[in-house]
Amino acid sequence: MHKSSFNNFLSDGKNGFSEAEGITVLSLFDGMSCGQLALQKLGIKVKQYYAAEIDKHAIQVTQHNFPNTIQLGDVTKVYAKDLPKIDLLIGGSPCQGFSFAGKQLAFDDPRSKLFFEFVRLKNECNPTYFMLENVKMKKEFEIIISKYMGVAPIEINSALLSAQNRVRLYWTNIAAEPYGLFGDMQCMIPQPKDKGILLRDILESDVPDKYYLSEKMLQYITQEASKKINRTRLTYPEQAKCGAILANEYKQGTDSNFIVSSRGRESSVLTPKRTEYGKQIRKDYEAGKIKEQRKNIQQLEPRNDGKTNTLTSVQKDNLLQIGDKVRRLTELECERLQTVPDNYTNHVSSTQRYKMLGNGWTVDVIAYIFGFMKSELAKSAEW
Repeated sequence: MHKSSFNNFLSDGKNGFSEAEGITVLSLFDGMSCGQLALQKLGIKVKQYYAAEIDKHAIQVTQHNFPNTIQLGDVTKVYAKDLPKIDLLIGGSPCQGFSFAGKQLAFDDPRSKLFFEFVRLKNECNPTYFMLENVKMKKEFEIIISKYMGVAPIEINSALLSAQNRVRLYWTNIAAEPYGLFGDMQCMIPQPKDKGILLRDILESDVPDKYYLSEKMLQYITQEASKKINRTRLTYPEQAKCGAILANEYKQGTDSNFIVSSRGRESSVLTPKRTEYGKQIRKDYEAGKIKEQRKNIQQLEPRNDGKTNTLTSVQKDNLLQIGDKVRRLTELECERLQTVPDNYTNHVSSTQRYKMLGNGWTVDVIAYIFGFMKSELAKSAEW
């Protein structure tokens, strides 16, 4: 890396990027602009931030918080020839086709095909740095993506930096080095230090009545979740972490996250765990012995690590308990689970807030990764 490549936006390395002109960023599938939040948190100045996003609610949140964002719309209509030199290309393409929770159609899933738009723009833009995020997936899918990215991913669980269990893969050339017999590129960023953040650390103390479930609703949820091959078992551990926040958190059905609360007592969380029968069904499905769509087979069991499950756009059962009352997570709590600033998303409806938070990134994980980019650029400025 040469200093001349960066002299348009680097400072002298002593004061970070505060005196720099700034970097130019292209964010694909930008959502509510978690990447921009991460850069802001690090003090990395942005000269221009281009965002390819089509969800009007996510765009509304982004523009309220970052009004200088240049919205480009549909990613398939974005071309490098219309853009300046891109210093950082980022994105998290839709993951439903790769997720273990879905049908795993992988590259045959229309949504997952958007991954190739990232590949196309990476090749067209030739950015100085890039980062692609996606779910943990079958190794064969991961290897294919790694070939396109030219680097093997790093796996980070958001639980190290938040109160949420969210295992994700990150393909990036930040701190990447050749490894192995054939010199394949591997991201050498180490695992972040565990901050020890638990669910109880992010919960609100005074939650309005509208978030609490009636006895009738709780009974319905319990009955529905226990039908057929799905089983729900309620327990009350003293400490546990909440499960993943999902995009349809607002629905308050059998797929929702709930907190059991006595309004003041310590919280804990119940999260889904597959039954042995369910595990065998998954094995048979993945081996091709079962052709029909696989059903999720789960029973609720307590987490004892004080974390939530992943917030995603595909909901799973999560019951958080504090004493003997049940409620769902608030929008603010979901923001905190994603390490997003309080009320960052409060410019749209609750439904849309839950959705974009479930689809978003854990900001502190992204900032951790970008921190190594900042260090590399600062070193380049000193050369």
